[in-house]
Amino acid sequence: MMQGKIIAITRSKEDSEEFTRLISNAKAKAISLPTIELVSKGEGMVDEFLDAVKTDDPDYSVFMSSKAVKLLFDTAKKISKYEKLQLAVANTTVIAVGPKTKTALESEGIRVSHVPERFSSVGVGEVFTFLNADGKKVIVPRSGASTPFLAQLLKKIGLKVKEVYLYDVKSSSSLSYWNEFKELFSQNKVDGIIFTSASSVRAFFDIMLSDVDEKTLKNNIEKTTTIAIGPFTADELKKFGVKPFTADVHTVQGAVDAMKSCFTR
Repeated sequence: MMQGKIIAITRSKEDSEEFTRLISNAKAKAISLPTIELVSKGEGMVDEFLDAVKTDDPDYSVFMSSKAVKLLFDTAKKISKYEKLQLAVANTTVIAVGPKTKTALESEGIRVSHVPERFSSVGVGEVFTFLNADGKKVIVPRSGASTPFLAQLLKKIGLKVKEVYLYDVKSSSSLSYWNEFKELFSQNKVDGIIFTSASSVRAFFDIMLSDVDEKTLKNNIEKTTTIAIGPFTADELKKFGVKPFTADVHTVQGAVDAMKSCFTR
């Protein structure tokens, strides 16, 4: 039962509307924690992407987050290269990691050809295996904090991979949003935390360790049910000594379902 529980997620309020709705429907209290901020690589990233498309002539483009889509296209609008970018992406077969990324691309007038069944790097790899894409070229615009796993996987499948880094991530400076969480957490009143990325795990510990010592933090987190949205997030939590449950479906809905399962056991 989720009723009366207090559940936090490592996303800003704007990015956690679905989470808040699901938690509220379960008659529980939702807390949104802005853990990371994007640090854009600047206007030059659009030219870098366009130059890479022109030079490499990729067959496919893979978008791994709605944030990457928004940042790339918003920057292109600012420097009057929006239509050029649209055309460059449209001339490739477009793959979106999940439904949110697909929606973001479609809102920019881009047709998405494939969304994997598993919304993850592994799922993207499965799509390419199905497409028999050996020897084809792919461009992946993404975060500088991304793991090399996707590029390595696609190369193993036989693709030629070009990654273009659009942004880095840093710990959030919006710390006023954390006050309620920190107070409840220190009293062991937070029942669950959903971690949504490896970056958000690192930022969570960075932010929390500025207030409490490591032993106290680990002690409190052991009394909290922790859910990792996917395996990379789980691996990052394990580096901090946390043993999370991992969502079977790597989405917010999947993570909330995993949390419900934990409370029903």
